[in-house]
Amino acid sequence: MRILLLGSGGREHALARALARDPMTDCVVSAPGNPGTAEVGRNLDLDPCDGAAVVAAAREHDIDLVVVGPEAPLVAGVADALRTADIPVFGPGAEAARLEGSKAFAKEVMAAADIPTALAQVCTSARELADALDSFGPPYVVKNDGLAAGKGVIVTDNRAAAEAHGLACLAVEDGAVLVEEYLDGPEVSLFCVCDGSEAVALLPAQDFKRALDHNEGPNTGGMGAYSPLAWLPDGFTEDVLARVARPALAELSRRGTPFVGLLYCGLALTSRGVRVVEFNVRFGDPETQAVLELLTSSLPELLYAAATGRLATAPRPRFEDGAAVAVVLAAPGYPGTARTGEPIDGVAEVADAVRHAGTRLQGETLVSAGGRVLAVVGRGADVEQARVEAYDALRHIRLADAHYRRDIAAHTDQIEVPEASGGSRGRDEHPGWSVT
Repeated sequence: MRILLLGSGGREHALARALARDPMTDCVVSAPGNPGTAEVGRNLDLDPCDGAAVVAAAREHDIDLVVVGPEAPLVAGVADALRTADIPVFGPGAEAARLEGSKAFAKEVMAAADIPTALAQVCTSARELADALDSFGPPYVVKNDGLAAGKGVIVTDNRAAAEAHGLACLAVEDGAVLVEEYLDGPEVSLFCVCDGSEAVALLPAQDFKRALDHNEGPNTGGMGAYSPLAWLPDGFTEDVLARVARPALAELSRRGTPFVGLLYCGLALTSRGVRVVEFNVRFGDPETQAVLELLTSSLPELLYAAATGRLATAPRPRFEDGAAVAVVLAAPGYPGTARTGEPIDGVAEVADAVRHAGTRLQGETLVSAGGRVLAVVGRGADVEQARVEAYDALRHIRLADAHYRRDIAAHTDQIEVPEASGGSRGRDEHPGWSVT
């Protein structure tokens, strides 16, 4: 199988490695890729959001399957262009991708499908924003309606900061913002591979969104992750498939826009049961780096089955025992304006543990080229051993003034899950299922 992988981040490097190591893969072409993807295949200088260019490249390189990594090409309709050209693609069309492209649309779908989520109000003016903040009260949860590279959400007790973030979201053309009720309890990321009607779950993971230790500092695209989650209640994954993923697929199919691709269910295990925090329409970053480290079955077979509507008869994914931990190394200034162009040393010493993200080659020198520069992945018999392996590898890497969290996957044995999160509940027991 010849695979075209769209994207250039750490998620794409992890995907490229998992795809390339499978015996059924002949080659992986990454567009535009990064220095890591170049090591497991070849890179192609191509704009992944240009549907016509992607179709032309798929034909030129005799591609059997296109895998779309980031959200922007999906929202731009690249998957639609590929399907029109009869090229198998793992990724939803533009209309279904609105699950991530518009949080208001996602709330609308969840309401129609009786999917548990937080109460929310969509605001399109400063007055609506102020009224919603007063109505919900602290902690304030304010979300940009559109794409924001994982940095469009603020959770704070500071009303002025919440209002300032909301006003910034409203300042753009057609800007809208959601104000939501705060959800208590630990969060979980569950990746569901979908073929339009069926959904198959991968291992649950947990990511760390705040920039600093002890969950302090601003939100980021993710500073680390680990998998699996030993503290989850029994039946959690099947419960989410039954109550969240499959109802979402059914609702999108009813609307005439079947969802084919990766449905990322961001979930909170609250005192009132499992609630959806957000939907994304692609593999999460950096959770992918941890989850795929444990995958032992064929990723290309699974994704091709989803892309061609044959997921129901495809082999289920298998994972090895143990755990994986990914820790992100960030450039100085991230998640604000990152300083780039700095040399990175020591990667060769721990190359197998490194997943490139914001890197590029300047001549023969590896330099930083983005906010999240790379992640290191450790694997072990349990989370603690995997964590030690990750941080040991990270100590070999040198980037001036870079920063990383030192508490990724620490104290997982102390996570408390509210008792109500263990099973499904009816709508009457879940106040706040729909947007207001």
